[in-house]
Formats: sequence, C-alpha cells, structure tokens
Amino acid sequence: MSKNKLTADQWDELNFPRPTEQEFDRVVERAISRRGFLGGALAFGSGAAVMGTAFFKGSTALAEGGMTFPFEGIPAFTDNTIHVPEGYEWKVLVRWGDALFSDAPAFDPAKGIPAAGSDRVFGENTDGMELFSIDGKEILVVNSEYTNNDINLPHAADGIPVSAEDVLTLQNLQGVTVMELAEGAEGWAPIIDSPFNRRITHLTPMTIDGPAAGHDLLKTEADPTGTASLGTFNNCGSGRTPWGTYLTCEENFNGYFGATAEVDYDEEIAKGYKRYGISTKAEPGSYNYHGFDPRFDVSVNPNEPHRAGYIVEINPADPTSTPVKRTALGRVKHENAEAVLAADGRVVVYMGDDERGEFVYKWLSRDAYVEGGDTSTLLTEGQLYVAKFNDDLTGEWVALTPEATGMDAAHIAIFTRTAASAVGATTMDRPEWIAVNPTAAEAYCCLTNNSRRGTKNDDGSLKTNAGGDEMAVNAVNPRETNNYGQIVRWRPAGEDHGADSFTWDLYVMAGNPTLNAEGPYAGSANINAGNLFNSLDGLAIDSTGMVWIQTDGDDSNADEYVGMGNNQQLAGDPVTGEIRRFLTASFGAEVTGLTWSTDRKTMFVGIQHPAAPFPDGEASLPRSAIVAVKRTDGALVG
Repeated sequence: MSKNKLTADQWDELNFPRPTEQEFDRVVERAISRRGFLGGALAFGSGAAVMGTAFFKGSTALAEGGMTFPFEGIPAFTDNTIHVPEGYEWKVLVRWGDALFSDAPAFDPAKGIPAAGSDRVFGENTDGMELFSIDGKEILVVNSEYTNNDINLPHAADGIPVSAEDVLTLQNLQGVTVMELAEGAEGWAPIIDSPFNRRITHLTPMTIDGPAAGHDLLKTEADPTGTASLGTFNNCGSGRTPWGTYLTCEENFNGYFGATAEVDYDEEIAKGYKRYGISTKAEPGSYNYHGFDPRFDVSVNPNEPHRAGYIVEINPADPTSTPVKRTALGRVKHENAEAVLAADGRVVVYMGDDERGEFVYKWLSRDAYVEGGDTSTLLTEGQLYVAKFNDDLTGEWVALTPEATGMDAAHIAIFTRTAASAVGATTMDRPEWIAVNPTAAEAYCCLTNNSRRGTKNDDGSLKTNAGGDEMAVNAVNPRETNNYGQIVRWRPAGEDHGADSFTWDLYVMAGNPTLNAEGPYAGSANINAGNLFNSLDGLAIDSTGMVWIQTDGDDSNADEYVGMGNNQQLAGDPVTGEIRRFLTASFGAEVTGLTWSTDRKTMFVGIQHPAAPFPDGEASLPRSAIVAVKRTDGALVG
C-alpha cells in the first residue's frame, strides 16, 4: 500500500507507532455486567439493548408512534454503480474536474486536470456540503477533503509530488467549492460563470480571530501579526449558521506538514506536534508540500501547523468575502459543526474530534442570535465545553476555562486536546458527524470505530490516545477492538441545548449478527441481515426527523464484514430504531455529505474516492462526484 492510500489512522500509526496489542477480556463482563446499567444482562441482537427499551418497541416492524418509511430497503451491492430503491432515481450532478468557469481546462480522462486552471474546476473528494437559498438562487457549498495523489498525479511514482507544479495542483483541488445550481429538463447542473461561483483552496487568504489570534504561536515570517493565513485544509464535515454562513471543518491537517531537516523544537511545540500528529521526520511524506513550499516545512516554519485545525466560516452570498478561522471553537481534527439555538437564543455548536480516543465538544455563545442583528461575536465570545459521558447514562459539559485546565484562553484554543484531557473528558471511538433532530431536543453522534479501545501494550498497560489518556471500555464505548461503530444520542436537560447536563443512550451499535448470534459484535437489536453496515460516518436528520446514516468502512464484503457490501446510506426511525438501507455506492467509495434542495424534492449525496469505472467508464480515471437523488413521482425526499 503506497503512503498516499493510507487512512489517517494508518498514517498516524506509521509516524507514531504504538506497541502491539495483546488479548483482551470480553466486553460483556468488563463494560456491561460490571457496571450493571442494564441490570447485569446484555442481549445484543435479541431484543434488549443499551439504547433504552423505550426506544426499541420493535426492531423489524414499526412501533406505535414510529415513522412511515417511503421506501423498501435495498440489498447490499458490490458493483461499480449506485443503487437506490424502486421509485427513486439518481443522476450525477458534478464530478471532480467539471468546469465552474468557462476558462477552466478540460478534464483529461487519462491525466486529470493540469496545474494551470486547477482552481477553476470542481474539487476532488467531495465531503460535507450545505445548500443555501440566496436571492432565489440555489447555492451549493461543498468541501473537497483531500486528494487521491496517484489518481490526481498519475505521472508521479506513488503519487508523491515531484515538482512545485504538482504541489500547486493538489493545493488547488482541495478546499471548498461554492457554486450556483439550477434544475432544467436534463436535471440539476452547475451554472457556469455564476457570480456566486468560487473556489477556496490551500492558497486562499484567511482571517484568524478569537483567543488564538495574534498569539506568538501563530506568528510566522509571512504573517508576523498572527492574524492572517493562507488556505483551509482537509475540509471534512460541514455546518451552517442560523444567519446563513457555511462552516467548513479542518480535520486531518497534520498530514500536510513535514520537515526537510532534523532540528530541536521548543518543548511546547514538540508536545503539541505529538498530540496532533505533526511529523518531524526528514522525508517526503505523501503530500510533500514541504519539499517545494517552505510554508509547510516545520523545520523552517514551526508555527505554521498552529494555524490549521479550526472551523472556518464562509459567507456564500459574498464571493469577495474573506473566510474566517474561528479559533474560539478549538483546534482539533474537526469532523463537522452542528449549530442549533439554545432556549434563550444563544448559539450552540456541537463538534467531534475524529481520532481514536479523542473527545466531543460544545460551543455556547455569550450573546443570543437576533435575526438581522450583529453576528460578529457569536463564534468568538462564549465558552467551549467538552463532554463527560457517565456510566449511569447521564453526562455533563465541562467548561474549558483557565481555572479548570491551568491554561490561558489562547493555549486552550491552540491545544484544545490538552485542555480536554486536563478536565478528564471521556475518550471516544472517533467522534465523527453530529446531527441535531429538528423535531425533538436530541443530538446524535457517529462513533465510527476504534481498533485500540480496551487493548493492551506489551507491558500490560492499556493503550492510550496521543495524549496519554487510557482508552478502557466504558458505557458509551462498550466494545474492545471496535471495528463496527455506534451512534450515541443525548438529550439536553430541560430540552435546552444550552444546558450543562444531559442524558444519553445508544441509538445503534453496528455489528454482524449473521456471524455472531449474540454478544456485542452481533450489534444492537435494530441490526439484522438486511441492513448490515460498518464504520458509520456521515449523519444528517431531515425535516421530518428521519435519521440518515452514511458509511466509510470496509467494503471487502468478507470476513467480519461479510454481507455488508459497498459503503451505503441508510435511513433510521428515531423512535422505533428501525434502520433501512437506502443507497449503495460504487465499489471503493465512501458515502459522505448530504443536503437537500430548497423544495426538499432533491437529495444531494457525496460519493468520495470511488474506484474505476465510476462514473465515466473504464476509459477514465475514477472521479469523486455528487449525485442528485429524486423520487420518480416528484414527491419530497426529506
């Protein structure tokens, strides 16, 4: 496997190896019976579940008060196309390399896009996205998370850039796309040369605000003020504010930095590099930006990585606006940003840090949102919290204050993981997308997997996250070597997302009951042979309350994943827990990113890193894409 094909976790293992694991004890005894919160009994796959019986009146038939599914679930598929239920249809909306402007270079099926003009086309590896209605126009904003270097640079060995031109191509193909859409007789399509169209790349000027702005750790030779930077990186999930701006989330930013020389780093910087996975090895790495752009060479510019890892706010209505990095929301490997209003109108933003053993966060603004009022302080002035999930199915949000962490406000913003560790936050199984139910006071978070949970080092000690926090099994993460994942759901006290406490349960635990008749790896009662999946990742809840789950897992359809087929999108009833498979992707692809047209008659779904021949046939490089899904009868799809 070439380095550019490594997952983020595999990259971390390569650069920051941990000792090999040993045998582990059964999770039933360690995480369930020992705690007794199920009365000492666990019946995964047989009816009782950690989710709470009030929400599982039946796993195969709708319970009283449940939702009516408008489709029949589809089987698993392993081919190179997309499948949706009977009564639905899909079409490609836009692919990597499709023109946004009339002066864009044409896509070469064998070579892709040249460096010149690579910022004039739709980006690579679509991820989070949101649709905005602006002056009656449909404006789609989409993340491009990373590049498949061996596909984007087919001339380069293992896809590792060998020139500044190669680096420029990769820098331009990532970031964010803003584009106007319209639906015509042939379906939806981007409007070429729309005044709303815009590419935001690794080279786009950004403003830095919040407690980290101007701090010495953010100052560089290019920006001695520490208040401006270039580019937004590894844009994974997304969010939208009540005032109509887009939130893009910087996730695995660490992989873009490297060193050309071995140097001694300041102790504070070195500790931060270790916690966030910044490599100081003098080697090319998969992106090799630092070989041709000294901004990414930490042996020359050690502060540059401190300027990445934030949530960035973008105004899609103004293509001349400068994106803003909101450091008050913390510096972690952000998955998405789910915004909702507290009972008193203050802004709440839920966030997950997508790495094994990291944490779930919440932002609460100081001021209330007032429609048409000033919003400039709402993501700058307030309080950042981290979650503790207790074994009795309660939890609390712990404020990351200087008094609680022993760190000042700027250091909390820059080294947020360290602050969360200091207050004893609950280590989680890779917190990914978070979604808030618009029909009930509850939030859901995908915990995708954690191969290290509950495993041991050679000396018998438990494995830890990068900060040294042990990853023992706990009530919310109850399985050792968790390769399937689960969704945790919490309900804020008083039905107020601004509250500092909550109750929680598990909406689903993925598993494979066809291999495991019982026990934790069979999954929860709402998992059956007809809806198997693993590594839940993307998450959205539509206007009716339907929970939409997207996966980024093992699609080998073999061994512990047999019967699961390609990655997929499923729909779940939040009341009964019933889950049905709605869409399957082409082989090799992740399903990620979900939004709807303003009239709710079209669902836009992202298809990331597909294998050939999707979507253009064997004669073309594979191309990530967004597809538009509609009902053939023209009815609503969410």
